[in-house]
Amino acid sequence: MTGNIDRRIEQLGIDLPALPAAVGAYLPCRTAGDLLFVSGQLPWIDGRIAWPGRVGAEVGLADAVAAARLCALALVAQVREACAGDLDRVAAVVRLGGFVSSASDFFDHAKVVNGASELMVEIFGDAGRHARAAVGCASLPLGAPVEIEGLFQIRP
Repeated sequence: MTGNIDRRIEQLGIDLPALPAAVGAYLPCRTAGDLLFVSGQLPWIDGRIAWPGRVGAEVGLADAVAAARLCALALVAQVREACAGDLDRVAAVVRLGGFVSSASDFFDHAKVVNGASELMVEIFGDAGRHARAAVGCASLPLGAPVEIEGLFQIRP
C-alpha cells in the first residue's frame, strides 16, 4: 500500500532515482532523536554527474536549477530508504543546505537552490517549507555544479 506522499509523487509524475553509492567515508543518513540528517546529494543521471562545471561559467542557470532538483530527488530517495519506504513519516523538511560551484562573478545562488526548495514543497506541501542556506563555492566533488544536504523531522 502506498502512502499519501507516494501518491503525490506519482501524481506529479516524479520518479525517484536509485540510491548512489557513497563517494567517501560517511553515512548517507543519520538519525538523532526525531531528526534525520541526510548527507549532501549530487545531481546524478545514468551514473554520471549532470552538467559538470561551475555555474556562471560552464553551466547555465537553468541547468543549475535542474541539477538542484536532481539533488533534491536524491534527498527524498534517501529519506524514503531511511524511513523503510514510508515517506508519510516525514513531519517536516527542517532545513536544506545548498552548495553551488560557481564562477566568481555569479551571484544567483538562491535561484539555483530554489530548484530543490520548490520540489520539497511540491512533494510535502506545507511540511516541505524549510529554513535554508545557499552558498557559493569554488568546486564540489566530482565536478558537480550543485550539492544539497537536508535535515528532516520524522515520526516513529
